[in-house]
Amino acid sequence: MLCCTAFFSVGVDAEASRAGHHSVGMYHLAWEVPTLHELQEMRERLSAAGALVGASDHGANKSLYAKDPDGLEFEVMWLVPPEHWGEAEHQAIIDPLDIDAEIAHFAEIGLR
Repeated sequence: MLCCTAFFSVGVDAEASRAGHHSVGMYHLAWEVPTLHELQEMRERLSAAGALVGASDHGANKSLYAKDPDGLEFEVMWLVPPEHWGEAEHQAIIDPLDIDAEIAHFAEIGLR
């Protein structure tokens, strides 16, 4: 399980960060969880908090994207074991993420 939740606040007058889109600055932070089940749990928690803004399958990793109260984006991801990357190691993949299908797929090959 992810050890902690980190939200950062700079105040009620803060505007959403333009970093990474329109200016130089920190675009986002990322945390890794050790299992797909924990990624699934984080999806539920972030969704319930109204913070989840996206989810992507990048082939070699499965990622959730959320925003903190000031609009800074952060990522929670599960890294596929390198021996299962295949061609994904050399591709810039951005596909929709289906965590339930990923859990079923990796369970079939003995990963949990």
